[in-house]
Amino acid sequence: MLTLSPMAEKKKIAELFNEKGISLSEFSGCVTAKNGDEILGLCLYELTDKKITVQYIEPLNDIPLADGILRSTLHVAAERSVMNAFYADTLPEDFLKKISFIKDAEQKSLDIDKLFKSCSSCGK
Repeated sequence: MLTLSPMAEKKKIAELFNEKGISLSEFSGCVTAKNGDEILGLCLYELTDKKITVQYIEPLNDIPLADGILRSTLHVAAERSVMNAFYADTLPEDFLKKISFIKDAEQKSLDIDKLFKSCSSCGK
């Protein structure tokens, strides 16, 4: 069964950030998509009390899975009443365009309101 959830192990989160060459901070986090113990995908992010910045998502070649992982990550922020979402330069903009999640490309903001809408581009 596929489960999506935030990772609790700080050491493993640090390893993943290091492995992907992304700077770690006290606000770093990770959401994983797992089938049992097997990690099928993940999202690395920074979450403060004001905003979430998505740093990295894999796999990008599985659009429905990547979309679900992004939605789960943004849901982590929304549960903490953080509705300002952004993406870092480390995340390909063409992927975000494909799933229609960009709110403002100039500000690198994400449309967190899409959490409450269906995945219209999944499967395309």
